[in-house]
Amino acid sequence: MGDQIKLSAAQVKSSLKKLEDKDKALFLSRYFKTAPGEYGHGDKFLGIKVPESRKIARSSRNLSLPEIQKLLDSKYHEQRLVGLFILVLKFDQASDKEQKSIYHFYVKNLNNVNNWDLVDSSAPQIVGRFLLNKDKAILYKWASSKNLWKRRVSILSTLHFIREKKYRDALNIGEVLLDDSEDLIHKGVGWMLREIGNRDIKKEEMFLKKHYQKMPRTMLRYAIEKFPEKKRKDYLLGRI
Repeated sequence: MGDQIKLSAAQVKSSLKKLEDKDKALFLSRYFKTAPGEYGHGDKFLGIKVPESRKIARSSRNLSLPEIQKLLDSKYHEQRLVGLFILVLKFDQASDKEQKSIYHFYVKNLNNVNNWDLVDSSAPQIVGRFLLNKDKAILYKWASSKNLWKRRVSILSTLHFIREKKYRDALNIGEVLLDDSEDLIHKGVGWMLREIGNRDIKKEEMFLKKHYQKMPRTMLRYAIEKFPEKKRKDYLLGRI
């Protein structure tokens, strides 16, 4: 039981602060595009490696939702990330009623899930799992949002559906996002198409043959990354 001792958000923040690495923080600020006009503008980093953040999250998994809220409200990226890691751990162990509460708590905090790694490490595990056998209209609403991160949540949440061999929503949302202007969305859709192809290549190619000529190049490259070289070149050169 030693790894499940209840802690406060302040204690979690203190544990993270002790691991601060200013050189690493500078690198992460550049990597996650925090300059004016970039997608992560204004985000601040402590410079902590993800495995260290996960370790702290595991030791803090009993943190209450109000305490997790304090982490999600933090200006520091890693503190928000740990809050999301804890939320995923709690969701894994929760009853149906508790999972519903965690899902709604997550949705309420979408403005704090504001970089691609924060989305990718939480949306499939919480939104995707919760909505697997439920109405998914909210994903289509987010797919049409002006908010980049809501759009990424909409497509990344379908990763859980894909793992359960349910592809329809990923394909439909992929169509909604075909004309998206953001590279991070192109990558997300391409990634989901590749995941579908790993399980059902015919389903992926039906989508590609319909759309590949107008797909953003990055989206197409991600989608066909594991294709045989000749077929990959044929798609890239428009010879399908």
